[in-house]
Amino acid sequence: MIEILKYCIPALCVLLATWIVMHKFYKSETEKRLWELKQISQKEISPLRMRAYERLSLLLERTTPEHMLIDLNLVEMTPLQVQAHLIQTIRQEFDHNLSQQIYVSNEVWSMIDNAKQQTVAFVNSIAQQMPVGSSALDYAKTLITAYRTNGDTPNEIALQALKDEAKKLI
Repeated sequence: MIEILKYCIPALCVLLATWIVMHKFYKSETEKRLWELKQISQKEISPLRMRAYERLSLLLERTTPEHMLIDLNLVEMTPLQVQAHLIQTIRQEFDHNLSQQIYVSNEVWSMIDNAKQQTVAFVNSIAQQMPVGSSALDYAKTLITAYRTNGDTPNEIALQALKDEAKKLI
């Protein structure tokens, strides 16, 4: 019996040591492969993320009242038509870029969503403040003036956060 233990105990020690070494080696190889996969995916995802930042910055620029009013023929429109057109434009731009949220942080996406909501609310509030019988041109002037004098706009705040996050990627 003692003879068997003389051979079994060292064999078990060698087996245990081999298992420990193999486990550490396997763990190390797994981590190395995961790191390599992450590097490869970063090379593919980074350009997609940069394009998403570009598209979202365009969204924020295109949904400012000044930009949305440029191509409108205000002489032939009523303030109500202008208001409806602006809100439709904001929603279309936002819906068109909805899929880009997967490439930005939740914080930045919340700021972009908030900018959309506040811009719609701003367009509606200015329309409600307009006196009865105002022209679309008066509404547009009031809208642009109020937007410029409102301090940092939600679009500017979201755009700055977007730029800051994009700089971290570069």
